[in-house]
Amino acid sequence: MAFTNEDYLPTNEELTVPELELTSSVLRAGAHHFGKYCDKQCKEFMLCVSEDPDPRKCLSEGKEVTRCGFEFFGKVKQNCFAEFTKYFECIDHSDRQMSFSNCRKTQESFDQCVKKTLDQDRPYLGYFSSPRIHHTERPKPELTPHNLPERVPGPPDYKADTKPEHKFAPSIVG
Repeated sequence: MAFTNEDYLPTNEELTVPELELTSSVLRAGAHHFGKYCDKQCKEFMLCVSEDPDPRKCLSEGKEVTRCGFEFFGKVKQNCFAEFTKYFECIDHSDRQMSFSNCRKTQESFDQCVKKTLDQDRPYLGYFSSPRIHHTERPKPELTPHNLPERVPGPPDYKADTKPEHKFAPSIVG
């Protein structure tokens, strides 16, 4: 993609965000509660990305998702560290797909701890795929009008045409 001098490019300071340095088993273990805890921020980011193809316009929403992730996993570490550690270690060692099915007891103790300390239930099966209305304060994007191409002409009307005389057709004399 080519840029001109008039194009806005974010600075390194704007692009530099501390990352959540977590392993896949930790993210998998905390994903359901994290998704529910940071639901508003994640929806806002996904709305921005879907409305505007320019990723530079969604930097602040992406930073907000990261900030919420730090907040959530910080609270989990502060309040439910032992239960969460047992749960993600169970997932890590369960099988190569990191299945939840072998770790239901440790999941239950982690869910109870999250309910007690963060007052959040584990989302029910299908929660994230069900339609949920999201209200935003962001202004609606400006839709740029686009010019439609000229109408493609229809096919010729063959019924109106008379059968042409074929130069090479044999004539039948009767």
